[in-house]
Amino acid sequence: MTGLAIGGPAPDFTLRDQFGQDVTLSSYVGSKAVLLLFYPAAFSGVCTGEMAGVRSRLDEFLTFDTEVLAISTDPVYSLRAFADSDGLNFPLLSDFWPHGVVAQAYDVFDPTRGSARRSSYVIDREGLVRWSLHNANPEGRDLDEHLRQLRAAAG
Repeated sequence: MTGLAIGGPAPDFTLRDQFGQDVTLSSYVGSKAVLLLFYPAAFSGVCTGEMAGVRSRLDEFLTFDTEVLAISTDPVYSLRAFADSDGLNFPLLSDFWPHGVVAQAYDVFDPTRGSARRSSYVIDREGLVRWSLHNANPEGRDLDEHLRQLRAAAG
C-alpha cells in the first residue's frame, strides 16, 4: 500500500450514507476540509471503539470549515443499524457496490479481506490530499493529530 500523493487531488466519489442519501466529496470543495476515515467493518470491536471515539469528540471535528466522512465496505443497511445502535451521528458511507471501488481509488482496499484498511486522509478545501495515515492499529489513529491536520487543511 502506497496511498495517494500528498498535494495531489483526492479522487472524487459519490457514496450513499446510512440514510441512503448520496454524499459527494467534491461538494465540499471551496467550503470545507474533509477527514476521510476508512475502517474495515461495522460492529467489529475495534471499529466500534474507534467510531465511538470520533463520536465523543465530534464537536471538535465538525465546524463550519470541516467535515468527517467514515467509509467502509458494509452495505447501507448495516451502516444504519451501526449508527443507530452506537449513536453515530456523522456520515457513514457505504463502499459496498461496486465493492470497494473508493477504497481502491485511495489505495486502501485489502482484496484478501474484501474491506478497507484502516486509513485516514485529510482533504483540504481545494480537494487536495494534505495528510494521510495508514495504520492497522486503532491507537495509531491519534485523534488529536487528526484534529491538528484537519484544522490546518481548513486554513
